[in-house]
Amino acid sequence: MNTTFDYIIVGAGSAGCVLANRLTEDGQYSVLLLETGGSDKSIFIQMPTALSIPMNTKKYAWQFETEPEPFLDQRRMHCPRGKVLGGSSSINGMVYVRGHARDFDEWQQHGADGWDYAHCLPYFKKAETWAFGGDDYRGEQGPLGVNNGNQMKNPLYQAFVDAGVEAGYFHTPDYNGRQQEGFGPMHMTVKNGVRWSTANAYLRPAMDRPNLTVVTHALAHKVLLEGKQAVGVRYEQNGQVQDVRAGKEVILSAGSIGSPHLLQLSGIGARETLESAGIEVQHELPGVGENLQDHLEFYFQFRCKQPISLNGKLDPWNKFLIGSRWLLKKDGLGATNHFESCGFIRSKAGVEWPDLQYHFLPAAMRYDGREAFDGHGFQVHIGHNKPQSRGYVKVASADPGTAPRIRFNYLEHEADREGFRACVRLTREIINQPAMDAYREAEIQPGEHIHTDEQIDAFVREAVESAYHPSCTCKMGTDKLAVVDPEAKVHGIKGLRVVDSSVFPTIPNGNLNAPTIMVAERAADLIRGKTPLAPSEAEIGLDPEWQNQQRAGQPARQTG
Repeated sequence: MNTTFDYIIVGAGSAGCVLANRLTEDGQYSVLLLETGGSDKSIFIQMPTALSIPMNTKKYAWQFETEPEPFLDQRRMHCPRGKVLGGSSSINGMVYVRGHARDFDEWQQHGADGWDYAHCLPYFKKAETWAFGGDDYRGEQGPLGVNNGNQMKNPLYQAFVDAGVEAGYFHTPDYNGRQQEGFGPMHMTVKNGVRWSTANAYLRPAMDRPNLTVVTHALAHKVLLEGKQAVGVRYEQNGQVQDVRAGKEVILSAGSIGSPHLLQLSGIGARETLESAGIEVQHELPGVGENLQDHLEFYFQFRCKQPISLNGKLDPWNKFLIGSRWLLKKDGLGATNHFESCGFIRSKAGVEWPDLQYHFLPAAMRYDGREAFDGHGFQVHIGHNKPQSRGYVKVASADPGTAPRIRFNYLEHEADREGFRACVRLTREIINQPAMDAYREAEIQPGEHIHTDEQIDAFVREAVESAYHPSCTCKMGTDKLAVVDPEAKVHGIKGLRVVDSSVFPTIPNGNLNAPTIMVAERAADLIRGKTPLAPSEAEIGLDPEWQNQQRAGQPARQTG
């Protein structure tokens, strides 16, 4: 193999696969893509309904664990990250949420100049092919296939949407369009019944290009520096350590855990953090690994009066039938992630855009995919998505095989605890609307006895789980904790960029795969020196009375 390339990309994940495609598409540059994991050609990755398997499999995901979380009763939280072609887009839930338009305006306010919604929207459009056609908000010629799965065939999906409207919230037919706030169908990155990861959408079409080299099972040790210039990468494959050089740039796309960890292993970061791990300081940059943010969620579970939930499909025989149909036809229950309706609401008056997110599931099951109780049920996942608590990723050893220290400080901030109290109370009101009367039976979790602030706080500390959206650890901006500038260049180091969810200044209201892909699409143009796409003038849908009301202004119907 050649040992010199124009660009070296570390990490074949949601961002790295996009960059590998875009930087090689005109044949001008040679690109090396390094990935610690291996092939994504597994039925458990490609079949959407099997989503819980790769996330919990060491072969396909780093099984990171946090330090004891001080505000979650010292629980250690699971933090899986993709370790396979496609990265976390090959192990995630395939939910496609861009975030609210104001989330990106917020980035601009934090110093990420040029990353407001008007400049980001054209790249969201460039990336996708929306199953129902393009418009001012949606793309129709991009690599990423996006649809609604099985079109909400199970009546529980529509009942949940109707209940949200009955409770006084908007109906929003496309939360990725003009207006996020409200209830409606949910979108997923599935194409022709197959998980449409960035490996499938971007990397596979580029694999035969002579100017792209992909090396798997390659553990990056460090970025090679000559003074304040990045010149290459040291990596290990099959026990052999090799140095490769970059003629133009090294680009880290190892994710919000991997990218700051690799910078620290390379001697770039906070002096105290590096020296405590026995690493010589090459460039002091105190924000590396700081500003860590994530989404938490828990789920409400109810028994279902009618035998129509997916709990009737969780036995081995039905799983065999679902899998067989998917293998033969790529359709049916195997071709969906089962999150086909959703909601985005504001937790209280005075919040300008939604900070709570719902995923509705017509089943009651645990995170490992097993049924939660005998009989039929349904659940709704709910989380407060604009946390104010901040954590860190810190290198623990100079050995690149040693996991970093991770702590999110979940629920440290009172505003986050307040947000989860709203989650409990507002969700209960929605599920008790008339639209759910034909289906809703006893509340299983949290349980009707959980209603005071103290009881809710205790339940949340015990039951809440990560939504697996770590981000913001190499934040973009110009302040003292910023790691990269608005062109994703590492401050103070030439020839080195970070392009992945770690560069988000703040976490958006939604799942992170879509905005990560968008960031990589726009960064690819910046890296190549191309004129960025013209900003959009599309309107942003906001409740005009957001300062005075918590919902659309329609009073909730009596809940019987």
